[in-house]
Amino acid sequence: METRGRGGAQRIPRPSSFRHGDPPPWADLPDALRQIGLAQVRAACATLPAPRAGSGALGDTRPAAVLVPIFEEAGEARVILTKRPETMPSHQGEIAFPGGKYEPGDPDLRATALREAHEEIGLDPSLVEIVGELDHLVTVAARFTLAPFVGLLPERPALVPHVREVDAVFDVAISELLRGDVFREERWEVPPEMLVGIGPDRAIHFFELAGETVWGATARILTGFLAHLTATLSESPPPGAAGVS
Repeated sequence: METRGRGGAQRIPRPSSFRHGDPPPWADLPDALRQIGLAQVRAACATLPAPRAGSGALGDTRPAAVLVPIFEEAGEARVILTKRPETMPSHQGEIAFPGGKYEPGDPDLRATALREAHEEIGLDPSLVEIVGELDHLVTVAARFTLAPFVGLLPERPALVPHVREVDAVFDVAISELLRGDVFREERWEVPPEMLVGIGPDRAIHFFELAGETVWGATARILTGFLAHLTATLSESPPPGAAGVS
C-alpha cells in the first residue's frame, strides 16, 4: 500500500519574501503529555478567556462561525476537518472546519456554527456540546469575521458530506497535530492596505498532514486552540503530586 507523504496540493500563495517563523508554543511539551483525551479538552475549554475580537479588517466584515468538532477514540481526542471542492468559487481545495456566514434566522453565532455543520457534514446538532468560544479572526480577504466554537461529541459521528460544498470529511488526532514534524510557521509580508491592527507582517501557520496541508484561517484557529490546550497541560501538576508539601 502506498503511503502518502506529508502536505498536499493546496494552492498556497507564498511570497518570495517569506521567512521562517517561530516554533510552536507546545515545542517543549513532554511527549508523555501529547496524547490528549476529551476530558482534558473539556477542562482546558473551561479556562478559556473571553474571546478577543478579530483584527485586520478592511472596513465592514460579515459575521460567520465555524465549529471545531472533537470526539474521542482509543483514548485520543480527534478533530474533524473538511476539504472544500475544487469547484467552489473561493478557497478551492482548502482544509476547513464546517461553518459559514450568519443568517438572519440564526439566534446567534453558536447557532450558525451548528446549522452549518449540519448542512455541510450532516452532524446532528443535538449531539454537540459547545464547551468554548475561541478568539475571533478576520479572514485574509477581510470579508468575514469568524467566531470558532469548540464542540464535543460523545463518539465518532456518522457524517454525510454535502455533495456540492464538501469534497471529503476526515479526522486527525490532536497528538498528530502536536508532532514536531507537522507544524511550522512562516512570516509573510502584509500589503500596506492590510496593516490595520496586525503589524508589517503576519504569522502564517501550517499543519502538514498525510496528503493534506492545513493553513490559512483553519490553521490559525487550530494554533490558538492548541496553544491554550497545551498550556493548561504543562501547568498541571504531575500525577501523584497532590498533597505533597
